[in-house]
Amino acid sequence: MDLKLAEIPRVETITKEDFITYYFRPQKPVVIQRGIEDWPAFRKWNLDYMKEVVGDREVPLYDDRPVHHKDGFNQPHAKMKMSEYIELLQTKPTKYRIFLWNILKEVPELQNDFSYPDFGIKLMKGLPMLFFGGKDSHTFMHYDIDLGNIFHFHFQGEKECILFPQSETKYLYKVPHSLITHERIDFSNPDYENWPVLKQANGYKTVLRHGEVLYMPEGYWHYMKYNTPGFSMSLRAIARNPKNLAKALYNVLVMRHFDVLMRKFKGQKWIDQKNERAIYRTNKLKNIST
Repeated sequence: MDLKLAEIPRVETITKEDFITYYFRPQKPVVIQRGIEDWPAFRKWNLDYMKEVVGDREVPLYDDRPVHHKDGFNQPHAKMKMSEYIELLQTKPTKYRIFLWNILKEVPELQNDFSYPDFGIKLMKGLPMLFFGGKDSHTFMHYDIDLGNIFHFHFQGEKECILFPQSETKYLYKVPHSLITHERIDFSNPDYENWPVLKQANGYKTVLRHGEVLYMPEGYWHYMKYNTPGFSMSLRAIARNPKNLAKALYNVLVMRHFDVLMRKFKGQKWIDQKNERAIYRTNKLKNIST
């Protein structure tokens, strides 16, 4: 049995009026297939171009290893030159990914290749972020700490995307005091014997290809899997819903620091307790003892 996932609607292009009316206000995802064909990046951005432009930069790499209590917030698992990393992507599968790599800070010259589209909401111009991954590498299911509105622009290859709104959180085995679901869940091939309540969750799916833009509404859970080596860029706008803004402030000012403190105080026991709690809380919805 597969997850209950509706296909994300697709449009070739969209006016800002239609975007606001049909997707932003009702907080529904959409894929815009031809939204950036006027960007130089649409023609230029591929792995070879990135190797040429930023090949000498050292980049932070992440994989899908379980969270460990000694891991710092967004602490990379490895580092290497971008040229070496892209050669790795192009020659064999790898779990290593780059995420939240700020273009303005790291590679300001790349900003000449794109512009900030007018979707009818104000985009944060200081936070254009790049994400890279090798074939079959993936993120944990998570939502962003600021619960922002995200526009995800994909370049080269194919990327599988699975989304859930915050309303489905109770079915997703969310780990307490964190932004992720239980790490052992494979959302591309879920095991319902171990995760039975997932069957109740209703979400969305799509596959992104070069030049396509995915809009993810405020606080949407997202799981990304690279079907082929490739990369994406995200632009974002702040959450508008007061509840989401309050939750974002709590995440940044309280939750993150509390979790770091508990890792230092209780060590790996804290991580294990959170994972156990995620299973216990969620399985109560089906009266399943764990």
